[in-house]
Amino acid sequence: MYRFMSAALLLLSLGTMALATDYVNDKSHTTIGFEVTHMVISTVEGEFKDYDVSLTFDPQDLSKFNVEANIKLASVDTDNLKRDNHLRSPDFFNAEKYPLMTFKSSKVEKTDNGYVAIGTLTLHGITKDLRLPFTVKGPIKDPWGNTRIGINATTIINRKDFNVSWSKTMDGGGLVVSDDVRIVINAEFIRKK
Repeated sequence: MYRFMSAALLLLSLGTMALATDYVNDKSHTTIGFEVTHMVISTVEGEFKDYDVSLTFDPQDLSKFNVEANIKLASVDTDNLKRDNHLRSPDFFNAEKYPLMTFKSSKVEKTDNGYVAIGTLTLHGITKDLRLPFTVKGPIKDPWGNTRIGINATTIINRKDFNVSWSKTMDGGGLVVSDDVRIVINAEFIRKK
């Protein structure tokens, strides 16, 4: 009986250790997007098409959590070339001078609704602390034998905190482009083999 219990505990601990793993981002099933209010009456959505994300995640040992994202600002896409070029310009991202937006986690906390990644966001040459709430779905096995998880994250930043300050005030008050920007991330990750 003692040998059986020892073997069972060993197998359980190996299974737990296997959860701590690195994941590769599945870009074909990922969107790193944003939403801003335009002229107080509508929402403009956009996304970044070129980025790299690395993730280490173990729900049993959050001390192993790490996420790092490097987003190329020139890849902004709002489905309107004129607007995209304006966003790349010095009025907004100044993508030629500041080509990357980065997020680097320092730790993660469990919450009632999921998790919060705590780290720093660097945009426009300015680094600020950021709390990024997220949920995790899975893991699941796909038809090709890969283990996948899904991550959904949303937060709001004030673009003026990063000196991205272009806007105009309308005659009736309000801004052409809101200061608050909603970040929306829907991502799939495949566990490295």
